[in-house]
Amino acid sequence: MSHQEFALADLKRILLEGAGADEGVDLDSDILDTDFEELGYESLALLETGGRIEREYGVEFDDDAFAENRTPRALVAHVNGLLQSAAA
Repeated sequence: MSHQEFALADLKRILLEGAGADEGVDLDSDILDTDFEELGYESLALLETGGRIEREYGVEFDDDAFAENRTPRALVAHVNGLLQSAAA
């Protein structure tokens, strides 16, 4: 299944499906520039999230994807860059 764009709503859905949300973390607030660690997502939760994105969107993350993209805004942009590269 080919997706054209990855949006913040997609990331929120995948985070909730894969790891849930920490009590006291409101994913509906303005989280675009909040570090994943501050949102309660540690490396294992992010690995699960990355795996779900890879399967659902047909992209492949390198090992540094989450180290280099520490906020939802950065990760959404990274996934969209991967999708554009794959479509080209």
